[in-house]
Amino acid sequence: MEKIPEKFQNDDGTLNTDALLKSYAALERKIGTMISIPTDDSDSEARLKFNRAIGVPDNADEYPTNDLFDDDGLRKKFHEIGLTKNQVEKIYDIANEFLSPVISELYSTQNENSAINELKIFFGDDEKMNDAMHAINDFGSRFLPRDAFDALCTTPQGIQSVYKMMQSMEPNIYTDKNDTNNLSDSDLRRMMHDPKYWRDRDPEYIRKIENGFKKLYS
Repeated sequence: MEKIPEKFQNDDGTLNTDALLKSYAALERKIGTMISIPTDDSDSEARLKFNRAIGVPDNADEYPTNDLFDDDGLRKKFHEIGLTKNQVEKIYDIANEFLSPVISELYSTQNENSAINELKIFFGDDEKMNDAMHAINDFGSRFLPRDAFDALCTTPQGIQSVYKMMQSMEPNIYTDKNDTNNLSDSDLRRMMHDPKYWRDRDPEYIRKIENGFKKLYS
């Protein structure tokens, strides 16, 4: 026969039933408050009880938000898999650390592609855009402060402004005889930056430039 534990013994060594019943009742209360990890066969009530015990919110709206990654569908997914608020915060922290630079680079690439497409439409095509960019760079390096030129060239609108400025400063080449007159080599080369020369390929304009070079070097 098993020996009766001392806490359930009377002074004479017999079973103290009152002490035993009190201990059993306390054990039942403790078991009632214990949480079991749900299994695939657990019902929804058991899952809800477990989720509340570990800190899963009652609904997805109670999760913390994030300006960059926040989404209603994402929060619902967090709730379906039983994540706590603290776990969701950790996910956002990891995403900010590892994904933000990637997203920033992606946005930068998209903006760059958008800017190139805008300039391509403005100038006509790839070849004309490239020719214009070379001319704009040459113009800016000669006539504009470096800082101002660099700042203008950060946006398509700024590049277009420099281009229009360059056009407005091109020398007038028309004479009464519809020919070049007293133009230097640098004047003629600046005229070659005009879109009538490199973009439109205006035959009359090209002829005037060619005649100017012939006058200078023939």
